[in-house]
Amino acid sequence: MTASYLDIAQINCDPTAVAEHKQKLLSHLQANSKKTDVIWQYFVPELGEGGSCSLFGQLQDKPFVLSNLIDATNPENSLALAKLQSIVNYIVATTKVDWFGIYQKRLINQEHELVKLAYFGEPSRATFPLTSQFSAISNNVQVGLSRIGRIINDIPQYLVQGGEYYTCDPKVQSEACLPILTETGELLGIIDAEAFSLDFFDQNTLALLVAACLVITECLPAS
Repeated sequence: MTASYLDIAQINCDPTAVAEHKQKLLSHLQANSKKTDVIWQYFVPELGEGGSCSLFGQLQDKPFVLSNLIDATNPENSLALAKLQSIVNYIVATTKVDWFGIYQKRLINQEHELVKLAYFGEPSRATFPLTSQFSAISNNVQVGLSRIGRIINDIPQYLVQGGEYYTCDPKVQSEACLPILTETGELLGIIDAEAFSLDFFDQNTLALLVAACLVITECLPAS
């Protein structure tokens, strides 16, 4: 699975390091997921004109409610979200990344979107439409549609060069966005990691993020 994932996502990192991180992450889940609090709702920024950007520091009055999309009465869904939040907590504690989120591809009103299920950091957009139009401004959507990971260790330079980027927090200097895939390479979602410093995502950190993608595959709630 690791080899096929790295091939499809076009990520260059050490498979041995991925395996080591995966084992540590699984051990963490076994010990912590059942006592991790689930975030069923969270506040999100106001959106700019046409929903094309987030207005940093301005929150919507009402929170985004995940239970409107996912059955909160199903204990399997509650456990799935607890596992995802536990993975978020582990990634943040291990890497000291400033923002980390897990998104699932879900069908909403007959359209596929990336829905944020668990995260750490400043409030951010809850959903991203998986459309070619939105991919022109969103790294997350680009990764979702292409299934190819993107590691940007200098966002200011990336923007100067005309790269696609959806700004939720202007302090972010580095980002790693990777797809979550089935064994056959179908898209299940993405992870997004952001740091307030340049050149944050080294090979070891990238191997951990790949390991997280492989583990998350078995932790997502039912569609």
